[in-house]
Amino acid sequence: MAKKGRNGLLGVGGQRKNVSRRDLRGDAPQAAANADDQAARKRDLLAKMRERNEERSAEGEQNEE
Repeated sequence: MAKKGRNGLLGVGGQRKNVSRRDLRGDAPQAAANADDQAARKRDLLAKMRERNEERSAEGEQNEE
């Protein structure tokens, strides 16, 4: 029989899912698709940030004049 730890909480927390080595490494086909999607989101975010910075710098130049 397994030795109980402090406060007798043996078995609390559910069971773990068996994960393949491929999934752990991130070589799964889903991981590649997610990486592409994340890269696209990052490009969009950077483009928005650049546009905002350009607008703010243009406003700042107009206010100085």
